[in-house]
Formats: sequence, structure tokens, C-alpha cells
Amino acid sequence: MADRAIRPLIDAVSEAADHALTLWAGGKTRVERWEKSPGEPVCEADIAVNHMLRASLRAIDPDAGWLSEETVDNQDRLSTDRLWVVDPIDGTRDYLGGRPGWAVSVALVQDGEAIIGILAAPARNELWVAQAGQGARRNGTLLSASGRTRLPGARVPSDVLPRADSDLRTVHKPNSIALRMAMVAADEADLVATIRWGNEWDIAASALIAQEAGATVTDALGGKLRFNRPVPSAFGVLCCAPAIHDAAVERLRGRVEAVLAKE
Repeated sequence: MADRAIRPLIDAVSEAADHALTLWAGGKTRVERWEKSPGEPVCEADIAVNHMLRASLRAIDPDAGWLSEETVDNQDRLSTDRLWVVDPIDGTRDYLGGRPGWAVSVALVQDGEAIIGILAAPARNELWVAQAGQGARRNGTLLSASGRTRLPGARVPSDVLPRADSDLRTVHKPNSIALRMAMVAADEADLVATIRWGNEWDIAASALIAQEAGATVTDALGGKLRFNRPVPSAFGVLCCAPAIHDAAVERLRGRVEAVLAKE
């Protein structure tokens, strides 16, 4: 996508996020809600934002494929060079709970790599934008990721840390994994890690934002992330200051192996 097209894309994501904010009504949302599966909440705002973005993004790039949390996957996307990867509301639990830790997440993927990433978090008055090779910005300010060099003492967005990680330090945790990764981009956290299977729409935009700010982003095994896979998921994510990445992979190794051994 040419640079001149980024403004319509930002406008489209912002408009959809503003609609979600209107439905959220200052944290007192009364939207209809249900569960897609046990423990997986969804609400009418997820669906409304999904419809808005599908129409507006396809108008911007009609040849790009489509992958969204709230749309049944269509394998036709595998034959496209470009793909929209969308999470209409990342952090639905915070959205439904009246907390501001949610965001609209949109990435444009080309040949398996994110080339544009946008997070709109209107309840936090934040707009995060990254383009491959052009850096990452929050509300127009260029971001520089954490430069931490030692794993002990690293800031982690978490409510509670395991005893094995008692040498780390907790900071505020939004429900949105995308916003937690963006915190590393903004030097508000040093490390975000998950050790379970996750979906591409959860991390595609924020992975680019973090990388363009200078962070290292891989799967939980330390492997390179690729998008638009036949099964659009990866085993965990590790987003952190570059100098602590190897130590974080090593610390997680036993836990990762234990989880994978059960599958």
C-alpha cells in the first residue's frame, strides 16, 4: 500500500473505534453479549465494528484477503498476496467490564509479514500507527522500545506473577494483548509473554508496532512470526527489549515444553 493510502486507513479504523466507544458509553455499556464458547465473550459491538471495518477496508484495498476474529475463516485468503488481519475489539473483557484496556486492531499483511499496524484505543485517547521501515508512533509521537539489558527487574503487565518470576516487576495490565505489547513499544513495559496457542488477529498489528519501535517479537519458542498461515495461529508470543530476549526464551523453555508435551 502506498504511503498516500495510510490516511484513509487511519480514518477508517478511528471511525470504527469511535463507534465502539459510543456503544461503550463511558464504561457503562449495555450492549448485548454472549459467549462464542465457554470463557470466550463477544458482544454486539464486536460484530458492528467488524462489519464497519470489512466494508471500509475492502474499499481501500479490494484485492486484499480478510481474516477477522468475528468472521468465519475462508481459505481463499491463502491465495492473496495481501491480507487484512482484524480484531474488532481486542480486550472484550475490559470492554464489557467498563475498563479502558481495549482496542481496535488492524494490520495489513503482505507475503506473510505485517506492513501496516494500527491500534485505536479511544477510551485511552490513544492511536498507535506503524509502517514497515518507517517506525511506530502513538498519537504522532515516535516510539522507542525498552532498552533493558537484564531480565531480573523487567516490567511485566500482569496482575500476579508466578513464584518462578518473583524477580520481575508487575505493571498495569490491560486485557488487550495488543495494548500490552504496545506498552513494550512505548517503554512502559519490558516483557510480554504468553505460552499458549494464540490467533494472528490478536498480535499482527501490535507485533509490527513493537518491532518498528525496536523491540524483539517472536513466538514463545523464539521463532519468527509469520502471518496468513493455513491455521492462523502461533504458539505464544514473546515481545520484549532485544537484550533480554534470549534470557526470556531460556526461562520459558521448560514451561513451553511442558505445555506442548500435553498436546
